[in-house]
Amino acid sequence: MRPKLSLWLGVMLWLVAAPAQAQEAGDAKAAEGAETAETAKTVEPAEIAPTAEADAAPVAPPPQARSLDELLSLIENSMQEERTEDQERLERFQRERQNQAKLLADAQATLARLEARSQELERAFQENEGGLAELQATLDERLGTLGELFGVVRQVSGDTASQILGSLTSAQLDGRQEFLEELGKSKALPSIEKLERLWYELAREMTEQGRVVTFKAPVLTVSGDEEERDVTRAGVFTAVSGGEYLLWEQNIQKLRELERQPPTRYAETVPDFESAANGMAALAVDPSRGTLLAVLIDTRTLFERIPDGGWVGYVTIVLGLIAAVFAVVRWVVVSITGRKVAAQQKSDRADRGNPLGRVMAVYEDNRGADPETLELKLDEAVMREVGGLERFIWLVKVVSVVAPLLGLLGTVTGMIRTFQAITLFGAGDPKMMAGGISEALVTTMIGLTVAIPLVLVHAVLLGTIKGITEVLDEKSAGLIAQQAERTGDLRV
Repeated sequence: MRPKLSLWLGVMLWLVAAPAQAQEAGDAKAAEGAETAETAKTVEPAEIAPTAEADAAPVAPPPQARSLDELLSLIENSMQEERTEDQERLERFQRERQNQAKLLADAQATLARLEARSQELERAFQENEGGLAELQATLDERLGTLGELFGVVRQVSGDTASQILGSLTSAQLDGRQEFLEELGKSKALPSIEKLERLWYELAREMTEQGRVVTFKAPVLTVSGDEEERDVTRAGVFTAVSGGEYLLWEQNIQKLRELERQPPTRYAETVPDFESAANGMAALAVDPSRGTLLAVLIDTRTLFERIPDGGWVGYVTIVLGLIAAVFAVVRWVVVSITGRKVAAQQKSDRADRGNPLGRVMAVYEDNRGADPETLELKLDEAVMREVGGLERFIWLVKVVSVVAPLLGLLGTVTGMIRTFQAITLFGAGDPKMMAGGISEALVTTMIGLTVAIPLVLVHAVLLGTIKGITEVLDEKSAGLIAQQAERTGDLRV
């Protein structure tokens, strides 16, 4: 009876404890919400945001126990969770208390600092009151030297106006030129406002010279149109937009596109520089503020120097192009033939679509011939195939030899022109001799440029053809040996 009585008592206690436990949990949540609301009055919003989010989350229904063991387990888990929550709440309260103490200490330190500053200002005010009379006397004494001072102001204004006229910062900053020119030409004494404006413009120009800024500005295109673009300025040295360098035109006070960009090693730094959001980025700048950039633009490229070679240079280029076309065509043909021969080596069936297959077909067509006759027929077939492979190869070789000779001819004709210029005009003007020297050097360059690739291509073609020829000779010798063995076996 006692076990049954204990069981009934346990069940009754569980039925009573479950609502009480739910009520305690609700009271605990309500108390915690009240404490959180009370704490929110003194804690910063950033510090209570996680707790508010946690309280706002939906609460899951408590699990239901199906036995006394599960009930005991739930009670233990609930006690453990309550202890954990109490510990977290205690730690949070301690942190908030420490934060309040820190804020109070900071406020007290700020108050003490401000009180000390107030006392210092009061002492300074009293001292300034005493020296104000002396300064007024000094001012009255020096009023006579203002004429010389304003003369210096006019001179500085004129110099600054001329510098700003050619400065790249004028593409971004407007309204300075007119003010400085007016102040530099004025005969009247400038006001304090104008002197402060002059000082401000000088300081602003110095500051802008050390900055990298992106701004919108009108840009003159090569066609003469004006476009509003995003321009990136690196100090007063370089301006870029859309991956290209821009040039500051001092006469019209506008940025304009270059007819062509500087060499690639300089132009390729522009896109990375424009896309860099912060940090360091490489950019080729012009310390001469446009002079070096103009020289780089006027420097002619290799293709622009070709006309200096004269008729000799054009003849060399035409021969080189013809030989290059034949070389490319023969390279393609020989490469395809080499792959077909390699594929035929793996098959015993003769394919007349490649040289090796045609040689094998000759053997198939002359199985009854004696070895000497078969050897002659196979040699004839191999020579015919080699002749087809080497077709027009001689043209590549001839042009590769003739091109340097044409370059040498152009060198001789160019030097003749140079000596004629020296004879007629003397050696005092280098520009008179530049045409002949340019022809001599350019023709030599064109001849070597044409010859070197052709020599390499000719060597590669001969090597490939030689490899195919060796395969044909090897197969031909093998077929002759096979025929000799077969004929000897029949005689036996």
